[in-house]
Amino acid sequence: MGREFVEIFDAWADSYDASVSGQDEEYAAVFEHYDTILEEVAAKAIGHTIEFGPGTGNLTEKLLAKGLDVTAYEPNNAMRMRTQERFHALNISDGDFLDFELKEHPDTFVSTYAFHHLTDEEKAKAAKIYASKLSTGGQIIFADTIFETEEAKLDQWKKVEQQGYKNLLEDLKREYYTTIPVMNELLDEAGFSTSFKRLNEYVWLIHSVKK
Repeated sequence: MGREFVEIFDAWADSYDASVSGQDEEYAAVFEHYDTILEEVAAKAIGHTIEFGPGTGNLTEKLLAKGLDVTAYEPNNAMRMRTQERFHALNISDGDFLDFELKEHPDTFVSTYAFHHLTDEEKAKAAKIYASKLSTGGQIIFADTIFETEEAKLDQWKKVEQQGYKNLLEDLKREYYTTIPVMNELLDEAGFSTSFKRLNEYVWLIHSVKK
């Protein structure tokens, strides 16, 4: 999961929910319509659902409320403990997008605000792993920051710099935010048909179905 970023979440575990609720001005646009974004992902999930990076368990809550069989993988100890405390019966383990063990056949892979921790090469590797685990019609449903083009990404960097949001700018430059053409290509090569839906200024719904 881009484990080089795991320790960042040690400090964020206690304030994450405040950030997603819009209390952090720098990240307000990133988390705009946060609850709706989670609902969009949960609404499309079916069957045995694998969740990567549940964090504090906000998407997990919606998946479980829908009656889905959820298996979660969270690489950060503080986040994993927080989610386990919320959902005592949840099957949650130390794992990430690339390193996880499955005991049951999955129908859906889900994640929000996390796939950008992987390089594009790692994303491609992950997509092929998911394709090997899913039957025809199986799904990947991710919501994450992604840009329409490289030019759009650079334009957003400039905008954020002008806004004076130093932490957000550092984040956008440090992690591996990709573009729709790149994402679409790597998913297509793994055997998926993918659609993209914009959910706010930063986040898009990425819905891939195995061909």
